[in-house]
Amino acid sequence: MVVLDAPPVRDTRRVSAAVAAAGVSSFALLYAPQPVLPQLAAGFRLDPGSASLTIGVATGALAVAVLPVAWLAGLVGRRRVIVWSVLASAIIGLLLPLAPSLSVLLVMRAVQGVAVAGFAGVAAAYLADAVGTARLPAAVGAMIAGNSVGGMLGRLGAGFAAGPMGWHGALLAVAVLSLLCALFAALTLPRDEAPEPGSQVAELGSATSGSGSSDAGSVQRARLGAGLIGPFAVGALATGAFVALYNAAGFRLAAPPLSLAPAAASLVFLSYAMGTASSAAAGRLAARLGWTKALVTALAVTVTGSVLTGHPSLPIIATGFAVLTAGFFAAHAIANAWVAAEAPPSARGRAAGVYTLCYYLGSGLGGTAGGVVYGHAGWTWLIGLTSAWLALAVLAVLVTRRPR
Repeated sequence: MVVLDAPPVRDTRRVSAAVAAAGVSSFALLYAPQPVLPQLAAGFRLDPGSASLTIGVATGALAVAVLPVAWLAGLVGRRRVIVWSVLASAIIGLLLPLAPSLSVLLVMRAVQGVAVAGFAGVAAAYLADAVGTARLPAAVGAMIAGNSVGGMLGRLGAGFAAGPMGWHGALLAVAVLSLLCALFAALTLPRDEAPEPGSQVAELGSATSGSGSSDAGSVQRARLGAGLIGPFAVGALATGAFVALYNAAGFRLAAPPLSLAPAAASLVFLSYAMGTASSAAAGRLAARLGWTKALVTALAVTVTGSVLTGHPSLPIIATGFAVLTAGFFAAHAIANAWVAAEAPPSARGRAAGVYTLCYYLGSGLGGTAGGVVYGHAGWTWLIGLTSAWLALAVLAVLVTRRPR
């Protein structure tokens, strides 16, 4: 595999812009149904748990597909997989409003999740090849920014469009925006080198993992240390708690006594800006406190925010979501860094892949389970459930504590 260590600056900017656009497209589509779950529930006569499946099946399918898709990219080329990914997921997004039944909608969402896995599992490794190690941090930063912006725009766009256009129009509007971003990425993304025979790389790479080994055999032989159990648990349990609360947020905010319109309720997703800030500060927190204390602190902040959302006052609920989001994204960033620091160099790509698998399995399973609990028992019980998951994550971190 050829690594371009010093491409022209213009090419680096082009690559960064294309991957950022692909991130906007992919993550806008992945989470677009979240703010319109109450409308989906009303349209298909569902309870909140069943409606949450529209998120859970997509993220669950992504989790299952991300490692096989990354391996496939070693055969056919990473650029080709990314282009197929963004175009296919956008086209499926255009077809979602035509789904005649919940079963068809869920199948389409699962296929869309598999398509998004082509970007999520390959983009960081593509960047490492395309821009070289010297410019990789900036390029990965642009990718993460695109992912974050896409997640926020998809949720806000669907929320604001749901009022005048219903959930059909809301998902269509997000799909059109995503298709435009996907076309930009497909036309702009430079071609990568043809894969070398036998270079079937089954690693993901990540913003924090550095360059992993390209020898799939050595990666498979490497054993991940027991010290990674803590961050893997955070990836699954904390993400499940976070997505469960946000999946049910639309129902909570639309129900009496708050009775917010979809556009107003979708403003809760502006809290993601707090996550961007806390992610940047997480590294300094870990340097000051060490991995274990920093991660436990971030999880404690997450619990505090979730408890605040149980207050009946709307300003305190909004504050709770802001605190919850800041804590979760800090924990997510620290757990990622822990995985990169603890995994042996030859296994960093594999470790990043396992963390990604835990993250999206937690999102799919936890988000759906949270919707079921909210639908049957209410918000207070949902807070209790998610707080228990976060407490288990804290326990796992303490059991596998790492001094630095």
